[in-house]
Amino acid sequence: MAKPDNRADNVEHLQNSIDHTIENMNEAEDYLSEHADEISPQEREQIESKNERRRESLDAFRSEIKDEAEHQQ
Repeated sequence: MAKPDNRADNVEHLQNSIDHTIENMNEAEDYLSEHADEISPQEREQIESKNERRRESLDAFRSEIKDEAEHQQ
């Protein structure tokens, strides 16, 4: 039997994901700043691409939080 859909803590989980994603982005940006002259152009591109995907994820997480807020009303 399937478990009932308990959405009570979805916003909390989404917010935790947002917090971790922002933390990872900041760490990547700090790494780029500190090691800019030591890393290859390919590595720089990979890190920048990863952060772009993180920005897209943040938009999706925020949209999900908005949806959750609308469904709880």
